[in-house]
Amino acid sequence: MAQPKRVPLPAILLANDLLDGDVVFSTGDSWSRNPAEALIAYDDATADRLEAHAKAAFAAQIVVDAYLVDVSIDAAGVPTPRHFRERFKSLGPSHRPDLGKQAQYGNAHPR
Repeated sequence: MAQPKRVPLPAILLANDLLDGDVVFSTGDSWSRNPAEALIAYDDATADRLEAHAKAAFAAQIVVDAYLVDVSIDAAGVPTPRHFRERFKSLGPSHRPDLGKQAQYGNAHPR
């Protein structure tokens, strides 16, 4: 059986916190609500580490729906998902830039 196709690198791992449903990002060892703290996989070994972290966190009932997301990296080193769905999930409400992660962590909402 063929291996499932992996997203292009660089990538980050995002998931939903099991208790409150908020989007969280893997730091490699824990989970953060701040996308700037996400561990960025530039190589397959790091992507494998993130996927193993996702499996362990799912088994421990910490997160659900964890998956790798391809990102672009800005000048400050902050990852931004390339696809609209994940950008929206990672920032918060698009009609209220004063709320959500874009307000809390100073991220600009992509247009």
